[in-house]
Amino acid sequence: MGPKLGILAGSGILPRRLAETCLGAGREVFILAFKGHTDPQTVEGFPHAWVRLGAAAEAFDHLRRARVEELCMIGPIRRPSLRELMPDWRAARFLARVGFSGLGDDALLQSIRDLLQDEGFRLVGVHEILDGLLAREGLLTRTAPDETALADIEKGFAAAKAIGFLDIGQGAVVQQGIVLALEAIEGTDRMLERCADLKRQGPGGVLVKARKPQQDDRLDLPTIGTRTVEQAAAVGLRGIAVEAGAALIVDPEDVAAAADRLGLFVIALRPRP
Repeated sequence: MGPKLGILAGSGILPRRLAETCLGAGREVFILAFKGHTDPQTVEGFPHAWVRLGAAAEAFDHLRRARVEELCMIGPIRRPSLRELMPDWRAARFLARVGFSGLGDDALLQSIRDLLQDEGFRLVGVHEILDGLLAREGLLTRTAPDETALADIEKGFAAAKAIGFLDIGQGAVVQQGIVLALEAIEGTDRMLERCADLKRQGPGGVLVKARKPQQDDRLDLPTIGTRTVEQAAAVGLRGIAVEAGAALIVDPEDVAAAADRLGLFVIALRPRP
């Protein structure tokens, strides 16, 4: 059954999916939802509290009153500016210590991880609780990448790993050997939107998503779902590749079905060292 789990819930379907899985296994959960970020339906029917993103002291009070022992951070949260964050005294002390404005997303998440552990909580990854999320090596779809696409995938992994090392992003789009876009603060969705005006004539490009080299696997692993497939198709891409064993695929059967319907490939590979 496991100790009571606190879910630090971002947007998307995974936070509620995690809560439902725990409930089905008889494990108690408590959802900490963030105003302006967490989807309201995420918390329906579950013990929960709403806080501002910058209200760290209030958040810790809620977690302790709920007798949470383990925490899982799941679902994307748009990184706010300091003005939007309006940090309370606890958050302000943390931000002053880590230098908020000088940190990339991964470094900031790792600093938050250290803070949570210092406060006595144990952090777990969503893939440790939800089975089948980690991408297994191999082809998910009827369509397979040809030699041109495989070369684009190799270059995409190299590009994604390079920007990941610099703590910039996790994704790249490559077409016919040309890097069309690299993921930064805008995220995958907006990066794909940019590609609509950048694509070349001829065979479409590929989206590649890879784990940052220094990334803690409990924090913000690269993720794709059916929406990713639909967006990739809408901007003329012909496939998606993710890093096997280091990326999450939400509902892989649905992802494969959507890709087959749209004529795309989805594949999980291990990039060259």
